[in-house]
Amino acid sequence: MIQQKTEGIKFFQKYLTVWVIACMAIGILIGKFIPGIPEFLGKFEYANVSIPIAILIWLMIYPMMMKVDFKSIESVGKNPKGLFVTWVTNWIIKPFTMFFIASLFFYVIFKDLIPTKLAKDYLAGAILLGAAPCTAMVFVWSHLTKGNPAYTVIQVATNDLIILIAFVPIVKFLLGVSDISVPWDTLVLSVVLFVVIPLVGGIVSRTIVTRKRGLDYFENTFVKKFDNTTVIGLLLTLVIIFSFQGDVILSNPIHILLISVPLILQTFLIFFIAYIACKVLKLPYDVAAPAGMIGASNFFELAVAVAIAVFGTTSPVALATIVGVLVEVPVMLILVKIANNTRKWFPK
Repeated sequence: MIQQKTEGIKFFQKYLTVWVIACMAIGILIGKFIPGIPEFLGKFEYANVSIPIAILIWLMIYPMMMKVDFKSIESVGKNPKGLFVTWVTNWIIKPFTMFFIASLFFYVIFKDLIPTKLAKDYLAGAILLGAAPCTAMVFVWSHLTKGNPAYTVIQVATNDLIILIAFVPIVKFLLGVSDISVPWDTLVLSVVLFVVIPLVGGIVSRTIVTRKRGLDYFENTFVKKFDNTTVIGLLLTLVIIFSFQGDVILSNPIHILLISVPLILQTFLIFFIAYIACKVLKLPYDVAAPAGMIGASNFFELAVAVAIAVFGTTSPVALATIVGVLVEVPVMLILVKIANNTRKWFPK
Protein backbone atom coordinates (compact mmCIF):
# COMPACT_ATOMS: atom_id res chain seq x y z
CA MET A 1 0.00 0.00 0.00
CA ILE A 2 1.18 3.52 -0.77
CA GLN A 3 1.56 5.52 2.39
CA GLN A 4 0.26 9.07 2.63
CA LYS A 5 3.18 11.42 3.31
CA THR A 6 2.49 14.22 5.73
CA GLU A 7 4.36 17.08 7.30
CA GLY A 8 4.17 18.69 10.69
CA ILE A 9 1.57 21.40 11.05
CA LYS A 10 2.83 24.51 9.30
CA PHE A 11 2.98 28.00 10.78
CA PHE A 12 0.03 29.11 8.67
CA GLN A 13 -2.08 26.17 9.86
CA LYS A 14 -0.87 26.19 13.45
CA TYR A 15 -2.11 29.74 13.97
CA LEU A 16 -5.27 29.25 11.93
CA THR A 17 -7.39 30.49 14.84
CA VAL A 18 -5.48 33.79 14.82
CA TRP A 19 -6.01 34.23 11.09
CA VAL A 20 -9.69 33.33 11.46
CA ILE A 21 -10.15 36.00 14.14
CA ALA A 22 -8.34 38.54 11.95
CA CYS A 23 -10.54 37.70 8.96
CA MET A 24 -13.64 37.91 11.12
CA ALA A 25 -12.61 41.41 12.18
CA ILE A 26 -11.76 42.47 8.61
CA GLY A 27 -15.06 41.12 7.31
CA ILE A 28 -17.06 42.86 10.03
CA LEU A 29 -15.28 46.17 9.37
CA ILE A 30 -15.94 45.86 5.63
CA GLY A 31 -19.62 45.16 6.24
CA LYS A 32 -19.84 48.09 8.64
CA PHE A 33 -17.85 50.75 6.79
CA ILE A 34 -17.80 49.55 3.14
CA PRO A 35 -21.24 47.91 2.72
CA GLY A 36 -21.03 48.30 -1.04
CA ILE A 37 -18.63 45.36 -1.27
CA PRO A 38 -20.93 42.68 0.21
CA GLU A 39 -23.87 44.21 -1.66
CA PHE A 40 -21.96 43.87 -4.95
CA LEU A 41 -20.83 40.30 -4.22
CA GLY A 42 -24.36 39.38 -3.19
CA LYS A 43 -25.50 39.96 -6.78
CA PHE A 44 -23.52 36.97 -8.04
CA GLU A 45 -25.72 34.04 -7.03
CA TYR A 46 -27.17 31.01 -8.72
CA ALA A 47 -29.78 28.79 -7.05
CA ASN A 48 -29.06 30.55 -3.73
CA VAL A 49 -25.35 29.69 -4.06
CA SER A 50 -22.86 32.56 -3.94
CA ILE A 51 -20.58 32.22 -6.96
CA PRO A 52 -17.55 34.00 -5.36
CA ILE A 53 -17.82 31.82 -2.25
CA ALA A 54 -18.33 28.68 -4.34
CA ILE A 55 -15.07 29.38 -6.18
CA LEU A 56 -13.19 29.94 -2.92
CA ILE A 57 -14.62 26.78 -1.38
CA TRP A 58 -13.48 24.78 -4.42
CA LEU A 59 -10.01 26.20 -3.79
CA MET A 60 -10.26 24.88 -0.23
CA ILE A 61 -11.50 21.39 -1.02
CA TYR A 62 -9.69 20.52 -4.27
CA PRO A 63 -6.19 20.18 -2.72
CA MET A 64 -7.64 17.94 -0.01
CA MET A 65 -9.25 15.62 -2.51
CA MET A 66 -6.00 15.23 -4.47
CA LYS A 67 -4.34 13.77 -1.36
CA VAL A 68 -6.81 10.89 -1.13
CA ASP A 69 -5.54 7.67 -2.67
CA PHE A 70 -8.69 5.65 -3.30
CA LYS A 71 -6.65 2.58 -4.20
CA SER A 72 -6.10 2.24 -0.45
CA ILE A 73 -9.67 1.00 -0.12
CA GLU A 74 -8.40 -2.35 -1.42
CA SER A 75 -6.71 -2.86 1.97
CA VAL A 76 -9.76 -2.09 4.14
CA GLY A 77 -9.83 -5.67 5.43
CA LYS A 78 -6.45 -5.34 7.16
CA ASN A 79 -7.81 -3.24 10.06
CA PRO A 80 -11.57 -3.86 10.05
CA LYS A 81 -12.14 -3.18 13.75
CA GLY A 82 -10.55 0.26 13.58
CA LEU A 83 -12.58 1.19 10.54
CA PHE A 84 -15.80 -0.03 12.17
CA VAL A 85 -15.03 2.23 15.15
CA THR A 86 -14.53 5.15 12.77
CA TRP A 87 -17.71 4.49 10.79
CA VAL A 88 -19.94 3.91 13.81
CA THR A 89 -18.57 6.95 15.66
CA ASN A 90 -18.78 9.28 12.68
CA TRP A 91 -22.13 8.31 11.25
CA ILE A 92 -24.21 6.58 13.93
CA ILE A 93 -23.10 8.45 17.05
CA LYS A 94 -21.60 11.85 16.19
CA PRO A 95 -24.49 13.58 14.35
CA PHE A 96 -26.94 12.67 17.10
CA THR A 97 -24.74 13.59 20.07
CA MET A 98 -24.15 16.95 18.37
CA PHE A 99 -27.91 17.39 18.03
CA PHE A 100 -28.62 16.59 21.67
CA ILE A 101 -25.70 18.56 23.14
CA ALA A 102 -26.40 21.63 21.00
CA SER A 103 -30.13 21.42 21.76
CA LEU A 104 -29.41 21.18 25.49
CA PHE A 105 -27.26 24.30 25.48
CA PHE A 106 -29.16 26.45 22.98
CA TYR A 107 -32.68 25.63 24.18
CA VAL A 108 -32.17 24.94 27.90
CA ILE A 109 -28.90 26.12 29.45
CA PHE A 110 -28.62 29.28 27.32
CA LYS A 111 -32.38 29.80 27.07
CA ASP A 112 -32.26 33.26 28.63
CA LEU A 113 -29.30 34.33 26.52
CA ILE A 114 -30.30 33.18 23.03
CA PRO A 115 -33.71 33.97 21.45
CA THR A 116 -35.62 30.92 20.22
CA LYS A 117 -35.27 31.82 16.52
CA LEU A 118 -31.49 32.23 16.81
CA ALA A 119 -31.25 29.03 18.87
CA LYS A 120 -32.93 27.13 16.05
CA ASP A 121 -30.49 28.58 13.49
CA TYR A 122 -27.45 27.86 15.65
CA LEU A 123 -28.67 24.29 16.12
CA ALA A 124 -28.91 23.89 12.34
CA GLY A 125 -25.29 25.04 12.01
CA ALA A 126 -24.19 22.59 14.70
CA ILE A 127 -26.02 19.78 12.90
CA LEU A 128 -24.17 20.53 9.67
CA LEU A 129 -20.86 20.34 11.54
CA GLY A 130 -21.84 17.13 13.32
CA ALA A 131 -22.75 15.38 10.08
CA ALA A 132 -19.44 16.23 8.37
CA PRO A 133 -16.44 14.40 9.90
CA CYS A 134 -12.96 15.53 8.88
CA THR A 135 -11.47 14.48 5.53
CA ALA A 136 -8.28 16.54 5.24
CA MET A 137 -6.80 18.10 8.39
CA VAL A 138 -6.92 14.61 9.90
CA PHE A 139 -3.72 13.93 7.94
CA VAL A 140 -2.04 16.61 10.08
CA TRP A 141 -3.50 15.35 13.36
CA SER A 142 -2.56 11.77 12.49
CA HIS A 143 1.01 12.80 11.73
CA LEU A 144 1.35 14.74 14.99
CA THR A 145 0.18 11.68 16.95
CA LYS A 146 2.39 9.33 14.91
CA GLY A 147 -0.68 7.57 13.57
CA ASN A 148 -0.52 4.93 10.86
CA PRO A 149 -0.48 7.01 7.63
CA ALA A 150 -1.80 4.24 5.39
CA TYR A 151 -4.69 3.59 7.77
CA THR A 152 -5.47 7.32 7.85
CA VAL A 153 -5.71 7.34 4.06
CA ILE A 154 -8.20 4.46 4.19
CA GLN A 155 -10.25 6.37 6.76
CA VAL A 156 -10.36 9.47 4.60
CA ALA A 157 -11.12 7.56 1.41
CA THR A 158 -14.04 5.63 2.91
CA ASN A 159 -15.26 8.72 4.74
CA ASP A 160 -15.51 10.65 1.48
CA LEU A 161 -17.56 7.86 -0.05
CA ILE A 162 -19.88 7.66 2.96
CA ILE A 163 -20.39 11.45 2.92
CA LEU A 164 -21.83 11.15 -0.59
CA ILE A 165 -24.43 8.68 0.65
CA ALA A 166 -25.11 9.59 4.28
CA PHE A 167 -24.61 13.35 4.68
CA VAL A 168 -27.81 14.53 3.00
CA PRO A 169 -30.22 12.02 4.65
CA ILE A 170 -28.75 12.59 8.14
CA VAL A 171 -28.83 16.39 7.82
CA LYS A 172 -32.31 16.30 6.34
CA PHE A 173 -33.58 14.07 9.16
CA LEU A 174 -32.06 16.13 11.99
CA LEU A 175 -33.11 19.45 10.48
CA GLY A 176 -36.60 18.01 10.12
CA VAL A 177 -36.62 17.00 13.78
CA SER A 178 -35.52 20.56 14.53
CA ASP A 179 -38.63 21.85 12.72
CA ILE A 180 -36.54 23.40 9.94
CA SER A 181 -37.69 22.87 6.38
CA VAL A 182 -34.93 22.29 3.85
CA PRO A 183 -35.45 21.21 0.21
CA TRP A 184 -33.71 17.98 -0.75
CA ASP A 185 -32.57 19.40 -4.08
CA THR A 186 -30.67 22.25 -2.41
CA LEU A 187 -28.83 19.92 -0.05
CA VAL A 188 -28.02 17.47 -2.83
CA LEU A 189 -26.81 20.34 -5.05
CA SER A 190 -24.49 21.50 -2.26
CA VAL A 191 -22.98 18.03 -1.86
CA VAL A 192 -22.52 17.71 -5.62
CA LEU A 193 -20.88 21.14 -5.86
CA PHE A 194 -18.65 20.87 -2.83
CA VAL A 195 -17.86 17.14 -2.63
CA VAL A 196 -18.52 15.33 -5.92
CA ILE A 197 -17.00 17.90 -8.30
CA PRO A 198 -13.78 18.57 -6.32
CA LEU A 199 -13.51 14.85 -5.54
CA VAL A 200 -13.66 13.95 -9.24
CA GLY A 201 -11.26 16.80 -10.01
CA GLY A 202 -8.84 15.52 -7.37
CA ILE A 203 -8.98 11.95 -8.68
CA VAL A 204 -8.47 13.09 -12.29
CA SER A 205 -5.55 15.34 -11.32
CA ARG A 206 -3.91 12.60 -9.27
CA THR A 207 -4.29 10.08 -12.08
CA ILE A 208 -2.98 12.35 -14.85
CA VAL A 209 0.01 13.74 -12.93
CA THR A 210 0.99 10.34 -11.53
CA ARG A 211 0.94 8.72 -14.96
CA LYS A 212 3.01 11.52 -16.53
CA ARG A 213 5.52 12.28 -13.75
CA GLY A 214 5.24 9.45 -11.25
CA LEU A 215 3.87 9.13 -7.71
CA ASP A 216 6.97 10.56 -6.04
CA TYR A 217 6.69 13.79 -8.04
CA PHE A 218 2.96 14.00 -7.34
CA GLU A 219 3.24 13.57 -3.55
CA ASN A 220 6.48 15.48 -2.94
CA THR A 221 6.31 18.27 -5.53
CA PHE A 222 2.94 18.73 -7.22
CA VAL A 223 0.69 18.51 -4.13
CA LYS A 224 3.01 20.76 -2.12
CA LYS A 225 2.36 23.58 -4.60
CA PHE A 226 -1.15 23.75 -3.11
CA ASP A 227 -0.07 23.68 0.55
CA ASN A 228 -1.52 27.09 1.40
CA THR A 229 -4.39 27.12 -1.11
CA THR A 230 -6.87 25.58 1.31
CA VAL A 231 -6.12 28.00 4.14
CA ILE A 232 -6.06 31.05 1.84
CA GLY A 233 -9.38 30.03 0.30
CA LEU A 234 -10.81 29.51 3.78
CA LEU A 235 -9.64 32.90 5.05
CA LEU A 236 -10.93 34.80 2.01
CA THR A 237 -14.24 32.98 2.39
CA LEU A 238 -14.43 34.11 6.02
CA VAL A 239 -13.81 37.73 5.04
CA ILE A 240 -16.75 37.58 2.63
CA ILE A 241 -19.03 35.70 5.03
CA PHE A 242 -18.31 38.03 7.94
CA SER A 243 -18.85 41.08 5.75
CA PHE A 244 -22.41 39.74 5.41
CA GLN A 245 -22.55 38.70 9.08
CA GLY A 246 -21.42 42.01 10.58
CA ASP A 247 -24.81 43.12 11.92
CA VAL A 248 -25.56 39.72 13.48
CA ILE A 249 -22.18 39.57 15.22
CA LEU A 250 -22.17 43.17 16.43
CA SER A 251 -25.67 42.67 17.78
CA ASN A 252 -24.79 39.38 19.55
CA PRO A 253 -21.00 39.27 20.24
CA ILE A 254 -21.49 37.00 23.25
CA HIS A 255 -23.12 34.44 20.97
CA ILE A 256 -19.75 33.52 19.45
CA LEU A 257 -18.71 32.26 22.88
CA LEU A 258 -22.06 30.60 23.55
CA ILE A 259 -21.99 28.68 20.26
CA SER A 260 -18.45 27.47 20.91
CA VAL A 261 -19.31 25.78 24.22
CA PRO A 262 -21.36 22.81 22.88
CA LEU A 263 -19.06 22.48 19.87
CA ILE A 264 -16.00 22.10 22.11
CA LEU A 265 -17.74 19.62 24.43
CA GLN A 266 -18.87 17.58 21.43
CA THR A 267 -15.31 17.47 20.08
CA PHE A 268 -13.90 16.05 23.31
CA LEU A 269 -16.78 13.57 23.67
CA ILE A 270 -16.44 12.11 20.18
CA PHE A 271 -12.67 11.81 20.45
CA PHE A 272 -12.88 9.80 23.66
CA ILE A 273 -15.72 7.60 22.39
CA ALA A 274 -13.61 6.43 19.44
CA TYR A 275 -10.32 6.44 21.34
CA ILE A 276 -11.59 4.39 24.28
CA ALA A 277 -13.45 2.02 21.94
CA CYS A 278 -10.12 1.29 20.24
CA LYS A 279 -8.55 0.65 23.65
CA VAL A 280 -11.33 -1.78 24.58
CA LEU A 281 -10.84 -3.59 21.26
CA LYS A 282 -7.07 -3.72 21.97
CA LEU A 283 -6.15 -1.95 18.76
CA PRO A 284 -2.67 -0.45 18.41
CA TYR A 285 -2.10 3.20 19.24
CA ASP A 286 -1.28 4.19 15.65
CA VAL A 287 -4.80 3.08 14.68
CA ALA A 288 -6.58 4.47 17.75
CA ALA A 289 -5.14 7.99 17.44
CA PRO A 290 -6.35 8.74 13.89
CA ALA A 291 -9.65 6.97 14.63
CA GLY A 292 -10.30 9.46 17.42
CA MET A 293 -9.05 12.45 15.44
CA ILE A 294 -11.14 11.94 12.32
CA GLY A 295 -14.38 11.90 14.29
CA ALA A 296 -13.45 14.74 16.61
CA SER A 297 -12.58 17.20 13.85
CA ASN A 298 -15.04 18.40 11.23
CA PHE A 299 -15.19 18.83 7.47
CA PHE A 300 -16.00 22.47 8.19
CA GLU A 301 -15.55 23.52 4.54
CA LEU A 302 -18.52 21.35 3.60
CA ALA A 303 -20.56 22.53 6.60
CA VAL A 304 -19.91 26.17 5.72
CA ALA A 305 -20.70 25.53 2.06
CA VAL A 306 -24.04 23.85 2.77
CA ALA A 307 -24.97 26.50 5.34
CA ILE A 308 -24.38 29.24 2.78
CA ALA A 309 -26.11 27.39 -0.05
CA VAL A 310 -29.17 26.39 1.96
CA PHE A 311 -29.63 29.28 4.39
CA GLY A 312 -27.68 32.16 2.80
CA THR A 313 -24.53 34.09 3.66
CA THR A 314 -26.35 36.35 6.13
CA SER A 315 -27.92 33.49 8.09
CA PRO A 316 -26.90 32.77 11.70
CA VAL A 317 -26.64 29.14 10.54
CA ALA A 318 -23.53 30.07 8.56
CA LEU A 319 -22.22 31.93 11.60
CA ALA A 320 -22.53 28.79 13.74
CA THR A 321 -20.50 26.76 11.23
CA ILE A 322 -17.82 29.48 11.19
CA VAL A 323 -17.49 29.21 14.97
CA GLY A 324 -16.67 25.56 14.31
CA VAL A 325 -13.69 26.74 12.26
CA LEU A 326 -12.69 29.12 15.03
CA VAL A 327 -12.44 26.46 17.76
CA GLU A 328 -11.18 23.56 15.63
CA VAL A 329 -7.40 24.03 15.65
CA PRO A 330 -6.78 24.86 19.33
CA VAL A 331 -9.08 22.05 20.52
CA MET A 332 -7.53 19.50 18.18
CA LEU A 333 -4.02 20.47 19.31
CA ILE A 334 -5.12 19.75 22.89
CA LEU A 335 -6.39 16.33 21.81
CA VAL A 336 -3.09 15.65 20.02
CA LYS A 337 -1.29 16.29 23.31
CA ILE A 338 -3.71 14.02 25.21
CA ALA A 339 -3.21 11.23 22.67
CA ASN A 340 0.56 11.48 22.79
CA ASN A 341 0.51 11.39 26.60
CA THR A 342 -1.70 8.27 26.70
CA ARG A 343 0.22 6.19 24.19
CA LYS A 344 1.03 3.68 26.96
CA TRP A 345 -2.67 2.76 27.18
CA PHE A 346 -2.31 0.69 24.03
CA PRO A 347 -0.38 -2.50 23.18
CA LYS A 348 2.86 -2.04 21.29
